[in-house]
Order: sequence, then C-alpha cells, then structure tokens
Amino acid sequence: MTIRFTDEPTDGQTFQYQNQLPKLPIPELEDTARRYLAAIKPLQSAEEHQATIQSVQEFMANEGPLLQEKLKTYATDKSSYIEEFWYDSYLHYTDPVVLNLNPFFLLEDDPTPLRNDQVIRASSLIYSTLTFVHALKTRHLEPDVFRGIPLCMSQFSRLFATARVPTENGCYIAPNNEISGRHIVVMSHSQFYHFEVFDESGDFVLTEKEIAANLRAILRDSAQTPVADIAKNAVGILTTENRRNWAKLRTQLKSDPVNRESLKVVDGALFIVCLDHVQPTSSEELSNNMLCGTYNLDQGLQVGTCTNRWYDKLQIIVCQNGSAGINFEHTGVDGHTVLRYVSDIYTDTILRFAKTINSQTQSIFHNYRQRRESHSTNTAAPRDRAGSTGSATGYFDHNPRKIEWNMTEEVELGVRFAETRLSDLILQNEVKVLEFNDYGKNFITDMKMSPDAFVQMAIQAAYYGLYGKSESTYEPAMTKTFLHGRTEAIRSVTAESTEFVKNFYSSTASAYEKLNSLRQALKTHTNITRECSKGQGQDRHLYALECVWDRLYKNEKKPQIFTDGGWKTLNNTVISTSNCGNPALRLFGFGPVVSNGFGIGYIIKEDRISFVASSKHRQTERFLQTLKKFLNDIKTMLLKEKYPGGVSQRQRILALEEQAYQLQNDGYSYFDNGYEPATSDHTLSDGAGSPTTTLDSDISTMRTSRKIGKRLVLRESDE
Repeated sequence: MTIRFTDEPTDGQTFQYQNQLPKLPIPELEDTARRYLAAIKPLQSAEEHQATIQSVQEFMANEGPLLQEKLKTYATDKSSYIEEFWYDSYLHYTDPVVLNLNPFFLLEDDPTPLRNDQVIRASSLIYSTLTFVHALKTRHLEPDVFRGIPLCMSQFSRLFATARVPTENGCYIAPNNEISGRHIVVMSHSQFYHFEVFDESGDFVLTEKEIAANLRAILRDSAQTPVADIAKNAVGILTTENRRNWAKLRTQLKSDPVNRESLKVVDGALFIVCLDHVQPTSSEELSNNMLCGTYNLDQGLQVGTCTNRWYDKLQIIVCQNGSAGINFEHTGVDGHTVLRYVSDIYTDTILRFAKTINSQTQSIFHNYRQRRESHSTNTAAPRDRAGSTGSATGYFDHNPRKIEWNMTEEVELGVRFAETRLSDLILQNEVKVLEFNDYGKNFITDMKMSPDAFVQMAIQAAYYGLYGKSESTYEPAMTKTFLHGRTEAIRSVTAESTEFVKNFYSSTASAYEKLNSLRQALKTHTNITRECSKGQGQDRHLYALECVWDRLYKNEKKPQIFTDGGWKTLNNTVISTSNCGNPALRLFGFGPVVSNGFGIGYIIKEDRISFVASSKHRQTERFLQTLKKFLNDIKTMLLKEKYPGGVSQRQRILALEEQAYQLQNDGYSYFDNGYEPATSDHTLSDGAGSPTTTLDSDISTMRTSRKIGKRLVLRESDE
C-alpha cells in the first residue's frame, strides 16, 4: 500500500516556506551513468567493470531514454519523483524492523544529577514533547532553516500519532489526521497503559507533576503482575516479528473486539513511553537497550527489556537511572527530523528547570508557551483526587488506564515464538562503542579538513587495515532543501579513497604521500557530498528508473544494467554509516543492513567523536580499535607536518582553543559535512504548506479511548 499526500496546510509559521521549496531535480541520464561507473569502479575487477560499462552503454542506447521520459511524466504531478518509490521500499520490507530499520538516539544525561531519576526524567521529557507536539499542531513550531535556506518540514507531520501497520501485502502508515491524538501510551514490564494529555480543544490538561503521578501509579501497578503472566501477555514483542507473521497475528488479535479497541488506542497514541526496569551504565549496555532491548532470563522466562517495546511507533525510552533515548520508526522520518525534535526537548527540559531557579530564564518555546499558559490559566481547573479535571471544554478523567488483551491460544503461541526469535536475533548481533576523546571537530577543522569527510576516510582506513580491501559504503546526504526531500546516497569508496588507504598502510609511502592522498580523498568525498545534497547522485535516480520499469514492464526482461553484478555490488552495503550529531546526543546507532556488514553511527563534537558499531559478530571491537589507532596515528602525522620543528603541548592547546573560539557552532553538527547545502532561487518569504496523510478507516480519532482499560487509582504518595 502506498502513502498518498493531500495538499499541504497553508496556515501558521511552521510550514510558511513549503510553497517556496523547489522540487527534487531528476538528474540527466548521462550524468547518472557517469557517476554510477565512477562509484562502482573501485569495487570491481577490470573484467567486472568492463561488463558493467557494456551494460550501461546498452542501457543508454536502448531502454534508458524511454525510462527517463516515463519518469519525468510520472513526476509531473508529484511532490518528489522518488518519494513514493522510497516509501514502498520501506513498507514492503518483510524482515523484522528491530535491528534492521529502527535507529536509536541516546540522550546526554540531565546535567542536574538529582533529575536523573526515572519518573522525573520521563515526566520532564513527556512534558517537553507535548509542548513540541502542541507547537507543531498549532503551526507555531519554528521552521528549519540552514544558512538562510529553508528546509522541508513535511516529515514532522509523520513523526507523531502515526503507526506502521502490517498487512499480508506489505505495511502501510496509519495516518495522524493532523496529529489528532490526545493520549499517550506508557509501557512498563511489557504492559500497556494510556492517559489523555490534551483536551478536545487541543490544550494541555496535565502538569509535569501530574504526569509524574501517573507514571508512579503505572510503575506500581505493573510491578504487581507475576513474571509468568507478563511473559504470556507481552503483545509488544509481536512488532519485532517478520512483518508477514505480525500481519497474521494482528488479524487474529483484531478478531476480538476488546483487542481491536486496544490496538486503536496504541496505534492512535501520540507516541510510546517505555519505562525500563534496568540501570545500564556502560556505553554498550546503553546502546543495546535503546537499539533492541536487553536479553535476560529468569528460570527460562524472558524478563529483559526487549519485550517492553512497540517498534511500529516513536518510542521514548527511560531507564531506572534516568538514562533516556529514542527509538523511531524510520519509514516517514529521517535522522535530521528526529534530531531537531530531540534537541528541542532536551534543551527545553534544562531551561524549564532553570526557570524554577530564575523566573527570567527563557525557553525555546517561550513565546508560544506564554500564550498557552495564559490560555490554560483561564480555562483549566485543578485535577481532583479522583483524577478528573473540569475545564471550559468538558470534564475529563486523566488517570491512567491499563490496556487489556484477550489472548487466544494462537496469539499466545505467537508471543512465545516471537520472543524466542527476537532473543536469537539479539544474540546474533553485537554493539560496540568507541568514545574517542582525544580530539574532534576543532582539531580536524584546524587542519583545514572537512570533519565528516575525515571521519569517512578514517572508517575506510580502519576497514582496509583489518581486511585488506574496500567494500561498498553508504552515507546519507540530506536533501531537505527540496520539497519532500529525504536523502541521497553518498558512496564513500572512490578511486581517491582506495589510493589513500593503500598508501596509508604502505611501508614505502612517505608521510607526505600519505597526507597528500588523504587530502585528495577528502576533496573528492566533499565534492560528491555537495552534489548529492543538490539531488545530483546516482543511486536514487537509478532506483526510480528501475521502479518505473517494474511498474510498466514487469513481465519483460529487465535491462541488463539492473541485472549486472555491478548494481548488486553497489547495493550490497557492507559499511552503512551516518553522521547525526548534536550536543543533546551522546550516542547514535543502528544495525547492519546486510548479514556481513557493519552499521556505524557517529557523532562529531568539538573535542570528541563517538562511534556506535554493530555487526552480526564480525570483529566489531577490533574494528573500532583499528579505527582508534588510525585516528591517533593520523593526528601524529598532521601535527608533525604542521609543526615540523616540534610544538609543546601547551602551544597546541592554545592554538586549538583559539580555533574553537573563532568557530561558529550551528548547533546541528549533522550539517557539518564540509559542504554547502543545495542553493536555489527560493528565498525566505511567507508561504504555506505541509503534507498530510489521508485517513485510514482503521485508525480514527481517539475520542473513545479514555474509557478503554482498567482505571488506576492515584495515591497521595504519587503526587
């Protein structure tokens, strides 16, 4: 099933630049052919590359021009020529989304130690998220702008109150109907609870203190359930299944009217909050918990946090020690969109706490929040002991309710086997972390190098140093300067990168030759990144042409360019990477995309670089140690080159401090790739627009959800 978008909203500042954004350009066929051959050549033998050249020449002489014209015709009335095909690639993916599609962000700890408590941290993040959601709903959220260029805001309409729903014919995204959800779902000990957070007019109905009281009641109630009953009823584990299996089990669940209403509550929630009963401390423990949950058996029963998840929606995960992160469904949103949300709520939680000390402290939502708080003062009344609130718009029960499931034998077996399959999957994968603290963006920039390109070449050097070869590598380039822009594929292996890694490990190459070849590789990578950010890559264009063929000529022999070994080699991404950093994040990661691959998420901060590497038990730890050695070795070479007469430690520190002072930190290190975004004729002026999804009858507004489930009674100690 394919997502369709209606015309974009025209009111409010959030989407004011949407109608000013240009459409993603369709590259010229000749340019794509040239880029494709350049990208695949370093990964092939001479004989293999000659075969690929022949397939490209045949394509250019025969099917290519026809498909190019068909694609242009198709794209005439579309917001983006690639968008529908890209969604279909996600929605027809049948393997489990956990460890395969869903990434995670690990937030930095709250800088105030006393606030690193599960309930305090969770209620604070929930409240800030609701403020963000409300600003988005009312179109008061500031639009993303980078260096004077507006970015597409369409993905924000698919961040909250949406759900990935499986069917036997693929998944679809249950739409949010302009983010109409009024409630959130909280999971604790694999059990589900919900409570309303907005009233019918869309205003806040709970304070942060009242949210905390609800969370305490949920924690207390969930802890009373026997372990055996928890394991038997852990319905969330079904979202980790193969999508076809999950579709069958979901159909079985929905055959019961109680379960059908329960699914509506979960699917229609603004987001999921997972309260985990663990206290991870090490980087690996934290990363594993946020990526796939923990594996822990108690007399043969799974009691780890891996069952305390619902992977078909955005999840806020908070541990007992206050460690917090995000795991998100990737179909409709990319890392940059979630990064903006996470950055805003992290900042807001700190500033709101600061305001309790100094009432003059400003919030990032200051102007908007003043209007909301003024309105709330005039319309809302305090909640009584029973958990009800009277307001100008109605009388609401805001106590949490437990979501119940009627388990058939088939569903119980489904839960049991889904857990064992997930446990196998967790044990088949490993996650390792390198938090490199010797230097970061400041040092790399001081050496007049692009930080992102530098890290990409470091990854190339580490892999070559361990395995003696280069493999297909992917890095996403953001294309949100275009309407409904997503990403383009940067292929990091180039003729220059392969020359560099060979030189670096050569015993005969001089330091000058090694650094010179590094600079050539960095220059090439930066140029490719710049072109990709303008929509001038080869991967998305070729994929769209292949999709056009599959739709129009699926019964005919496919063009050789798509059956040639080169296309398969390029798309067998052994090293999948992404740079998605920000001061609010400590770590970021995802699973490998192929069985013999690595998934590498990294964050480049001013004075450090963090890496989260995952694989199916390749030499992940050794890979990171090789990477660390490269980073240290190349630093030594660079310093010797810059200071041939030697330089004291103090002088180096002073030089770097001066460089850091001069640098302007944009806040979103994701963009610090050493390139400018695509420039265009559009300028900042009042406009309109944001895409919305069309409604699916299965997910309606949640006006009846407040009555579903057993109502919890709050105690005085909860408040």
